[in-house]
Amino acid sequence: MDTVKKLNKWANAHTSYPIDALRIGLGVFLFFKGTTFLTNSQYLLDLFEPFNNFGGAMLVIHYVAFAHLVGGVLIAVGLLTRLSIVTQLPILFGAILINFVGEMNYNNFVVATLCLALCIFFLIYGSGKHSADYFFKMGQ
Repeated sequence: MDTVKKLNKWANAHTSYPIDALRIGLGVFLFFKGTTFLTNSQYLLDLFEPFNNFGGAMLVIHYVAFAHLVGGVLIAVGLLTRLSIVTQLPILFGAILINFVGEMNYNNFVVATLCLALCIFFLIYGSGKHSADYFFKMGQ
């Protein structure tokens, strides 16, 4: 807990609008990815084709869509940012793994790697000063 407080103090001292815009952009991108997976579930099933033998594909598909939708909104608003990012990490690791196990799609690989890097950055950085977390913390 002490480490999180130190990270929050550091992030609030070094916050800027471009970093907040990057966090909001990441959240909006994840939200739209979730809506894409909901409206075009066959696309997601095709992505999981290399893992069809493992079972539980429908459970994973529902987790991916729900986590992207809810997590994207929470990341964009800056509410429970670290928790939302922790739910995104297995999805992004899986997205990178799918490119190595199945057919390599460089565009998807680059997007997944970039999202993973941004999620790791915001996992360490936090939501920043211009977020709902900061607003609620200061309202206490």
